[in-house]
Amino acid sequence: MQSTEKIACIIVAAGRGSRMSTQNNSSPKQYRDLGGKTVLQRTLEAILSATQVDLVLPVIHADDAEAYQDAASTLTDNRLIKPVTGGATRQASVACGLKALEEHAPDYVLIHDAARPFITPTVIEDAITALQNGAQAALPAVPVADTLKRANADQQVLETVDRTHLWAAQTPQAFPYPLIWKAHQQAINQNIDSFTDDTTLIEWQGKPVTITAGDPQNIKLTTLKDMTNAQEQIAMKQLADLGDIRVGTGYDVHAFEDGDAVILGGISIPHTQKLKGHSDADVGLHALTDAIFGALADGDIGSHFPPSDMQWKGAASDQFLKYAIDRVHKRGGMVAHLDLTLICEAPKIGPHREEMRKQIAQICDLPIGRVAVKATTSEKLGFTGRQEGIAAQACATIRLPFED
Repeated sequence: MQSTEKIACIIVAAGRGSRMSTQNNSSPKQYRDLGGKTVLQRTLEAILSATQVDLVLPVIHADDAEAYQDAASTLTDNRLIKPVTGGATRQASVACGLKALEEHAPDYVLIHDAARPFITPTVIEDAITALQNGAQAALPAVPVADTLKRANADQQVLETVDRTHLWAAQTPQAFPYPLIWKAHQQAINQNIDSFTDDTTLIEWQGKPVTITAGDPQNIKLTTLKDMTNAQEQIAMKQLADLGDIRVGTGYDVHAFEDGDAVILGGISIPHTQKLKGHSDADVGLHALTDAIFGALADGDIGSHFPPSDMQWKGAASDQFLKYAIDRVHKRGGMVAHLDLTLICEAPKIGPHREEMRKQIAQICDLPIGRVAVKATTSEKLGFTGRQEGIAAQACATIRLPFED
């Protein structure tokens, strides 16, 4: 939708979120982690994804300047302007935002709760379209679907409430800027500060409010249960976005030579010999690296780190594995699981298994529960049975976005 009007959006992020506070976490909900990003960062990203919005103004608490900078540090969109400090109530905070917008003179303003990170461009577009068609206020909302009961203080049901024509209000609520700013100024002049949403000020002035299509997913994060549900929603979306599941295998062999320790799985294990190779000869990490390259269909360890290149002589193999992991991330993917099997008669792997798992998990920035290390012998058969060297097999499971 093309628009000639100048459209601003206020993000109300000055609240304390007391209903979500716990003994271990009293930080405001808008700065809590939600799938690797703060709630506020996700909300800002969602609003900025709406191309009709020309200006985004956060209103924050006076104590949250540092937290806001952290939350917005990765956002480079020049439509996001410097935040302003809010007031003691939501209504006062919105008024601070509206006043700060005077110099920008927007035609329309959207007012959105920072704790609604799942807002979609469609909801925003529908609200703006209502204003362009003459509405004096647009309220995204969804019909109330549940049966409603009115109860007394003892939680005894008094009556069933007719839900016909009842709607659950959402944000962003949209207004012609001069109209909503005038309504707030009149409320200030009359010392009224109890309005909990902005369309109520328009109703207070006797003007109509038009309901537009909300979205059931556009929930407000109010309680710890809301946050748990939101975490699950984000996790499911992340997995759905990485629906290209791939499995790669890797195999490597290194012979023994004179020495006093072997490097396996990123750790040094005392032994009567060491492994021979151009790098540190960590057969386990080499196999894992090749498994990841296999899953990516991206060559093998020799093509990325040729043994003819002297810069890799004696190199620690963790850098090869980190490089392979980085190749996954550059494709927008993630490593789901790594499985390594070491084949040797000696040294004994069992006493070092957990340390290897921990080291590999640290190298790959994975939870240790996504790293498996196993060991077996070849029953004294073949070169491993004769203790001439060590072999390793690996399997890597990765998830990538589907490519066009």
